[in-house]
Amino acid sequence: MASELRFHLNISREQALRYYQGMAKAVVVTTTTGQKLQFPAEHIRPFIDQNGISGQFKIQFDNNNKLIGLKRV
Repeated sequence: MASELRFHLNISREQALRYYQGMAKAVVVTTTTGQKLQFPAEHIRPFIDQNGISGQFKIQFDNNNKLIGLKRV
């Protein structure tokens, strides 16, 4: 059974550029339940726009804690 966590991102254009260019390899967030979560930065690249990244997201993992998907909600 997959598990799901939610979190909010508010990353400036300058910071998002580091993720987009691959200079930053991981994203570390605090979920809405207070857990620290780290995942590969490549998964946020599709959500970067000219202003950076802002919004509520949900991330899903399988039983082995392998990332299944990331979606903006």
